[in-house]
Amino acid sequence: MLKVGDKAPSFCAFNQDDTEICLRDIVGRWIVLYFYPKDLTPGCTTQACDFTSNQFLFDNLEATIIGVSPDDTKKHRQFIEKYDLGITLLSDNDKKMCQDYGVWQLKKFMGKEFMGVVRTTFIINPKGEIAHIWDKVSVRKTKSVKGEKIEILHVDEVRQKLEELQAQF
Repeated sequence: MLKVGDKAPSFCAFNQDDTEICLRDIVGRWIVLYFYPKDLTPGCTTQACDFTSNQFLFDNLEATIIGVSPDDTKKHRQFIEKYDLGITLLSDNDKKMCQDYGVWQLKKFMGKEFMGVVRTTFIINPKGEIAHIWDKVSVRKTKSVKGEKIEILHVDEVRQKLEELQAQF
């Protein structure tokens, strides 16, 4: 299992445009690498749309946002076109990235067990090291503050943590 301070596992995978993206080519920047189960599903759509609508904030922080799922590049293109997504999506058909990053795990749903992607987000620093990890991500959650329900967006947590990490780097 990966932990903060570990070297991020190297990868090369094809994006939605069938262009190969390799970690070695983008290291030197901050990277938000998030793994999600499947294109065109409610939680994954919310997450991708949240990252897209906040992309300018990550651009201002000189951070690259990359989503990864086992879907193929054609499905990624459909997902991007349907929701006008502005982020890069990588296809991990063979699930090598998912296994290398430890997100391909046994899951349970409605009494059935199966292998699948556990929604996980990594921040990788410019040295190529894991700087932060969120596992079993809830894209949006609510918490009570003084009797009032407040919605917490995962994308906001990621941006705030990235700002903290950059201030310490």
